Amino acid sequence: MKIAFQMDPIGAVDINADSSFRLAEEAQARGHSLFFYTPDHLAYQEGRITARGHDMTVQRVAGDPAVLGELREVDLGDFDVVWLRQDPPFDMHYITSTHLLDRIADTTLVVNNPFWVRNYPEKLLVLDFPDLTPPTTIARDLETIKEFKAKHGDVILKPLYGNGGAGVFKLTRDDRNLSSLHELFTGFSREPLIVQKFLPDVSKGDKRVILVDGEAVGAINRVPAEGETRSNMHVGGRPEKVGLTERDQEICARIGGLLKEKGQVFVGIDVIGDYLTEINVTSPTGIQELERFDGVNIAEKIWEVIEAKRA
Repeated sequence: MKIAFQMDPIGAVDINADSSFRLAEEAQARGHSLFFYTPDHLAYQEGRITARGHDMTVQRVAGDPAVLGELREVDLGDFDVVWLRQDPPFDMHYITSTHLLDRIADTTLVVNNPFWVRNYPEKLLVLDFPDLTPPTTIARDLETIKEFKAKHGDVILKPLYGNGGAGVFKLTRDDRNLSSLHELFTGFSREPLIVQKFLPDVSKGDKRVILVDGEAVGAINRVPAEGETRSNMHVGGRPEKVGLTERDQEICARIGGLLKEKGQVFVGIDVIGDYLTEINVTSPTGIQELERFDGVNIAEKIWEVIEAKRA
């Protein structure tokens, strides 16, 4: 098959951690051809969806993960599969790319399905499952957020469309910084904030569960660094081997059918204690860590699903 990756610059990836690299590596091993472009080079041109990028051969060489061909323009409608893999922020640039990729759906399999990526951002899809999530409020209005904090005490405040742990704050019951943080966030963004009841279990780790076509295939635990609330690996979280609990399986059973129905082939959910906190569909990570811990080739499972869909 002809495979295109829409992602952030390939030269900057960590070959031992990046999930897009591992997906490309597995595709190459399976005999598929690879093409790479960044979302800045995606375009609509008189009825065609095009991209300017490079034929690509990936290699497991630190600092030199890919050999790229000459820059050329392609019609993405001629490809079998396009991977939507650039990292958030989930802004209008990101949303526009999903609208453009929607236009090749008749000929090309876009993974994950861009229509539902657009409509299922990570911190909003969980609202469909309020019994699985910690108490949550989404608001821009300061008084609404103050009332939530007064009711629940310690809370986590973060941007609604943030990623990688950026802009995440823990506020204790007696913390006096809420108004200042609200002023800071609303000063540079028109987006709402999300505030959730703080879950002390985060000190034991924030579990990333990987689902492939709606089925749970494994998990890693991300433990916060000393003195840190956030467990994201971008900010020093330590990955650890962990199994799936009955509660994890219950959560996955509840959400898996919906994810499969909506074409979300590769999904990573976040679970703290007994609570689902995010459903990551835009650019989930964790498959290399899981492969090292459990010896399970998640990239292979993902490609088996995609190849079956194309067949």
